[in-house]
Amino acid sequence: MNTRLLLALALLLPATHLYAWGREGHAVVARIAADHLTPAAHAEIQRLLSLEPGATLESIASWADEHRNPATGKWHYVNFPRGSDFHYTPEQCPGGDQCLVAALKRQELVLGNRHASDEDRAKALRYVVHLVGDAHQPLHAGYGDDKGGNTYQARWQGRGSNLHHIWDTGLIETFGLAPTDLARRVEMDVPHAPTGGDVEDWVHESGALVGSPGFYPPRKVGVDYVRVWRPVVERRLGQAGLRLAAILNRLLG
Repeated sequence: MNTRLLLALALLLPATHLYAWGREGHAVVARIAADHLTPAAHAEIQRLLSLEPGATLESIASWADEHRNPATGKWHYVNFPRGSDFHYTPEQCPGGDQCLVAALKRQELVLGNRHASDEDRAKALRYVVHLVGDAHQPLHAGYGDDKGGNTYQARWQGRGSNLHHIWDTGLIETFGLAPTDLARRVEMDVPHAPTGGDVEDWVHESGALVGSPGFYPPRKVGVDYVRVWRPVVERRLGQAGLRLAAILNRLLG
């Protein structure tokens, strides 16, 4: 394999990274949610997860990425055009149901349906846990023309990367903490992060961050970008965890 081909492959690899927050971020969201469950919701989650011995909210948090396929790929994001005010309308959802907003609402209905099978509800639980996290990663409600920052190339820690990957994983890795420890830090640092609202509100918040000054960094991402945006990462993780807990308490409590 020649040098040019190797370089081309190396540049393409980061652009294929489409997972919101990465495994660590999703685990942080799930851990925070688990800390804020009512006893009734906790018991029902344990009952549903008993179908997979040893499973926890954290362990299932990235299941939806691991089982992504052409039929579910569009469930993980919603795109907005340039110049948008990032207020969701059905036009942002291909086919009326192929986007993050519609997918999360569908899965909530299944999870809250006590007449559905335990297998269907356990699968819906996996999606709800994951998609709430997705809704809070800003670039999962970003611009369609750069595929949520996947085609915005930048250098990160001396290597070629893209903005989506930096937000998925890079900024979280700068904390240098395991997911459980990062969850504890977030809970201490942003205990009163604004919560409430619904998924339309959450993707509006995410999109507004994408459209704010300085979100798109210079092509070489440095310490100034980390200093400004890492607190935003903490806030979004905290909001996602508390909002996920609220959903689970409402549907399962």
